[in-house]
Amino acid sequence: MLLKPKEETGDSQTGADVRGLRKVRAQSPWTWRPLTLITTALALLSLSLIVRSSLKLQVDPEGCVMSMMTPTYIKLSGFDTEHSRFATKYSLYLYREEGVDEYTRDNIGLRGAPVLFIPGNAGSYKQVRSLSSEASRYYHDVLRHDANAVKEGIRSLDFFTIDFNEDLSAFHGQTLLDQAEYVNEAVAYILSLYHDSHRLRRDPRLPDPSSVILIGHSMGGIVARTVLVTPKYQANSVNTIITMSTPHARPPVTFDADVVSLYRLVNEYWRESYLQRWASNNPLWHTTLISIAGGGRDTTVPSDYANIASLVPESHGFTVFSSTIPNVWTSMDHLAITWADQMRKVIIRSLYDVVDVRRAAQTKPRSERMKIFRKWFLTGLEDGAPKNLQDSAHEVLLTLGNGSRSSVAKDNSITLRKLGAQDQMSAVLLPIPAVDNFASKRFSLLTDQQMAIHGSFEKLEVLFCSAFPLAGGLTSTPLSVQFDLSTGDPSATRLACKRPVGDGIQLPASTRMSQFAFEQQPPFTYLEYDLRDLQDYQFVAIIDKSTEIRNGWAYAEIASTPDSTVASDVSLLMLLLRGLNVELPPSRPVVTEIRVQSLRSSLLAFSLQVRQHGCGSDNELFTPLIRQHIDSPYESKYFVNIKQGDVNLHGVAPFMPPPLDGREQKAGVAFQIWSDPTCNSSLELRLRADPVGSLGKLVVRYRTVFAVFPLLVVAMVLRKQFRVYDNLGVFISFSESLDQSLRLPLPVLLLSMTFFATAFTTASSANLGSNSHLPNNGTTINFSQNDLLLGSQDTFFWFLVPLAGLLSIGACAVLNYAVLALLHVIVTLSRLVSQRYVKSDDSEKATASAFVASTPRRRAINTAVLLFLVATVIPYPFAYVVACIVQFSTCSRALRHAKESRSGPAHNFFNYTYSILILMLWVLPINLPVLVVWIHNMAVHWLTPFSSHHNVLSIMPFILLVETLSSGMMVPTVRSFRWATNLLFFVLAVYAALYGMTYAYRLHYIANIIALWLVLLHFSTYHPRIPT
Repeated sequence: MLLKPKEETGDSQTGADVRGLRKVRAQSPWTWRPLTLITTALALLSLSLIVRSSLKLQVDPEGCVMSMMTPTYIKLSGFDTEHSRFATKYSLYLYREEGVDEYTRDNIGLRGAPVLFIPGNAGSYKQVRSLSSEASRYYHDVLRHDANAVKEGIRSLDFFTIDFNEDLSAFHGQTLLDQAEYVNEAVAYILSLYHDSHRLRRDPRLPDPSSVILIGHSMGGIVARTVLVTPKYQANSVNTIITMSTPHARPPVTFDADVVSLYRLVNEYWRESYLQRWASNNPLWHTTLISIAGGGRDTTVPSDYANIASLVPESHGFTVFSSTIPNVWTSMDHLAITWADQMRKVIIRSLYDVVDVRRAAQTKPRSERMKIFRKWFLTGLEDGAPKNLQDSAHEVLLTLGNGSRSSVAKDNSITLRKLGAQDQMSAVLLPIPAVDNFASKRFSLLTDQQMAIHGSFEKLEVLFCSAFPLAGGLTSTPLSVQFDLSTGDPSATRLACKRPVGDGIQLPASTRMSQFAFEQQPPFTYLEYDLRDLQDYQFVAIIDKSTEIRNGWAYAEIASTPDSTVASDVSLLMLLLRGLNVELPPSRPVVTEIRVQSLRSSLLAFSLQVRQHGCGSDNELFTPLIRQHIDSPYESKYFVNIKQGDVNLHGVAPFMPPPLDGREQKAGVAFQIWSDPTCNSSLELRLRADPVGSLGKLVVRYRTVFAVFPLLVVAMVLRKQFRVYDNLGVFISFSESLDQSLRLPLPVLLLSMTFFATAFTTASSANLGSNSHLPNNGTTINFSQNDLLLGSQDTFFWFLVPLAGLLSIGACAVLNYAVLALLHVIVTLSRLVSQRYVKSDDSEKATASAFVASTPRRRAINTAVLLFLVATVIPYPFAYVVACIVQFSTCSRALRHAKESRSGPAHNFFNYTYSILILMLWVLPINLPVLVVWIHNMAVHWLTPFSSHHNVLSIMPFILLVETLSSGMMVPTVRSFRWATNLLFFVLAVYAALYGMTYAYRLHYIANIIALWLVLLHFSTYHPRIPT
């Protein structure tokens, strides 16, 4: 006999459940209620808009140039199990460029500074070939012939690389730890190679290397940083780390507890180190970290996560986007950043500049390294960018007469439309006015000529001059370069001048033919100085060295800084509703900056339109050039010959921790506009919101929401099912419960999460736990303050929680009917097979024995064997997948039995087992990545037992529940403890919303506790199986 449902008439909370109960009994699980149908349709429509936006709108253009190489990889078989316990799984290689590097089988030809490349998730050791090929060829073709470079300690780079067998390190924390241990041992082994004279082709007078430069791609960058945390790490054996597309700030997925724990451990170590007051207490004092992000084209890892502002101070590292780097100027996808020709050239040249083999560390001191990296990776337009003019020496003597070859600018500007217009060398002087304490001014120069390394141009000179002889004892000092334009005039004026060595800023060329910044065209050169830095000089002299007319132009001016800046205080709401219109007058400086403080979110996209009135192609020097930029992180995007452009950025992003110094980033986007002031025409800019384009920015930042938020929906659906069942004895279908949940519980929960999002985040910020630190300025920082909900404290984005809920409801509805369809297909096919090949009597016996209970001894043996395998060989996610398969089989048998018996208890049992299956399927994505890692290890014949995920308690409740349901046992109705069932499902729903995105792996634990509770309910009272 089945337990009869207990009568319940006085519970007001279930009044809605009582009403329409007769309708519920007759409902098919396929029934589409209007509310569910409308909600699902809205969810699918929203999802299609988001996906289309991500693929088609606000997509950065592709500008990577393919690189070429002739690679050779030498496996270092001497790095065996004597040096590392992972030697049978991983391998160490030395790269050699065929036809360039000198090496033999006996002598591998080590001659320079060691560099180790670390591949990322599923990455290949052969990805080193682009960088190492460029390093070999650049040294062979250029540097070895430069006597000054050799004298300063520059030698070739010896590139090593590690074969991780394409490990899936992003999904498994223990794999990251294993790789870090292997890299640490590889570093020690690489350094030992330089003690063996039989492997060297280097000057024996040079010191043996004591450190290795690390370059990491993707998760390889995390491995590189983890090396410095490993117990056996030798201090200062790594002092320079460059990472490409590495998610430093937080893990890309949070399905594995070990990954989250490792990130917390490593990031806390780095933060604590750099928060030390004294350098002697900072083990990372000599370490520099440069993080290069790919930008919008990187859809594998959010480039926001590459930001290291919360880990490293500006004195030791920075984050830069590839679109910012001079002569790169393009966004790059996750793989292209390793092979793009533009990128590898910049990285290799910067490395050669920091190398100094005369030192044991093989690199220059940390402050010099940072200065060099800033020179190569940043634009030079950043606030506080250093200028070299003051520290450079006078080297040019300029002699001017009263003839036509020299003149003084009548106003504060100089325009050269053609070079060589006077058929002889000529000069124009721009007087430098005295500094006004009440109004700041700046000198700007823009030209299409390229500056050489010593500060001169091929057909142009820009000099900062003072009267000669100079004060301070320099009157007799000979000047190495002389320009005599006096034509023998006895009253000639002599000026001692400096060249702007190293101060030239490269900008992408913007002409009528330009389309993209990354086009292979000679760049413009831009000079900019605050006039206060030029008070030691009297003139700026621009010399046209060309003696015949040729294409080329230059424009220089002294302008008021306030006239060059337009600050917009428009609010974000008004910016979205009305946009922003700015019209620059005809008499404007060559460069103008428009600052929009309210535009700083990485979730919003805009469209920028530029219109210039009345400037013909014959008169203009160049077409408008715009630099969109933010300074934290360093991200710049250039628009050449702009008429319309997409504006998106990586500013304030979800889940990102605050900066290490604790200062809130309030500065928004700035648009730096170079326009031709000689056109004498106004320039109009219109900035408009792109709502549909903004939707695509949600994909890469919130795609894991589909593995988290659906559990909120499923938990609320199961909660409703159990409430009805415990009160009325009817276990309604998943579809019916979803429809009832949409009427009140789900909207109320989602609205509650929406309204209290800011309160939750504020409460989290006030919790001074282990993640809180006290920097030197006394400000308390909680680096986990953005972990709640969808990771944003900005109340403007209140709609994200309802949107995530809507998409999750649609996903649950789609999965529900997809699984139902599959079950019905299987049941129909099994019935057809049984009708055709099985006798009628045998078919009836099979149906009657569909849920014959196995003996307790057999069930105990099956469970014990599986748990033993989990504890020793297989990870528990494998057992979880097996449990899902068994549960699916149980559902198919329950559905067939319900169809054939048409009894209420049989339908109750099917609905119950089916809902448990849906719950397990939504927990499955959390377990799959670790299972894939385990299968990959088996595929590469790594037979060492899997070193994590062997906790039997993490899977035993699911195994017991599935085993119980497979015997046809229905959960009993309960009254005294029904609050516990209600509470557990509510906790799962709330936790999925609050912390699911940050700690997704914990959702498995909560679901596991629910499974344990259901097992206890099954065995708490006597109840028979469903009747057969």
